[in-house]
Amino acid sequence: MASPSFSADQIHAQLIRDIVGGKLLPGAPLAEVQLAGRFGVSRTPIRQALHRLDAEGMVERGPRRAYLVRRMNHDALRDLFESLGEIEALCAGLAARRMTPMEQAALGMIVDQGDRPNADYAETNRRFHEALRLGAKNAVMAELAADLNRRSLPWRDAQFDKGQDRIDSSRMEHRQILDAVIAHDADRASAAMRAHMATSLGVIEKLMSERTQP
Repeated sequence: MASPSFSADQIHAQLIRDIVGGKLLPGAPLAEVQLAGRFGVSRTPIRQALHRLDAEGMVERGPRRAYLVRRMNHDALRDLFESLGEIEALCAGLAARRMTPMEQAALGMIVDQGDRPNADYAETNRRFHEALRLGAKNAVMAELAADLNRRSLPWRDAQFDKGQDRIDSSRMEHRQILDAVIAHDADRASAAMRAHMATSLGVIEKLMSERTQP
């Protein structure tokens, strides 16, 4: 029976799980030949997956330009999430002022979809934040937020692997942001988003601490 063929997307997703879960620790080498053997593929999808991880800040170049798992410490992660939290808070505030009723309804539908029992909540979370960035109607701010989001996304997705409690609390936080946006309360929307991002950082920092324990 032939071995299953892995796509670059599947390899990328598995490597993220290995990095975030602590199976691949900071500084671990990611050699194309060894990874190709592990997944039973050519080096092309491996190279594509590694390039994506590089763009997301999950890996870095080491000696002879080989890829290594990035040495992301708590301070670097906190700096990233604090920056992203402030940009996302500004976007939420602008969205509260600028979203049309139709855009607000679409945002509400995303939140409703996230409440479904079998929902892919990480995907719902991505769509919720993207809708707010677009709703802010500020191209420069949206570009900054998109770049920071790309670099933080693997960690943001990983928080939902911690269990149902984090999904439930995130749903409640999304509702609070949505209510503020519908009420056109920019200050409340910004504050709710800032608190939402701070909670996410706390969960992720705990995840990082656990993965470094023996």
